Amino acid sequence: MPGNGKAVLADRVEVSWDTNKNKWLVRIQSGEEVIRRHSDLPKGADDQALRAAAEKAVQEEGYQPDVNRMTIRR
Repeated sequence: MPGNGKAVLADRVEVSWDTNKNKWLVRIQSGEEVIRRHSDLPKGADDQALRAAAEKAVQEEGYQPDVNRMTIRR
């Protein structure tokens, strides 16, 4: 989590299917720090649901979500 108390933009947010865990993986990158969070959404979830889950994960980690820095890999 960013240490200054202010929400900062993550450099990159990627959502992809984790075949090992059979769950969506939200990967949040800020500089060299990488945070991985899993989502229980079904594999067939639409992009809107995946973006909403990623935005929530990003906010919970103390970052400000930016849809322009978000990628969904199917």
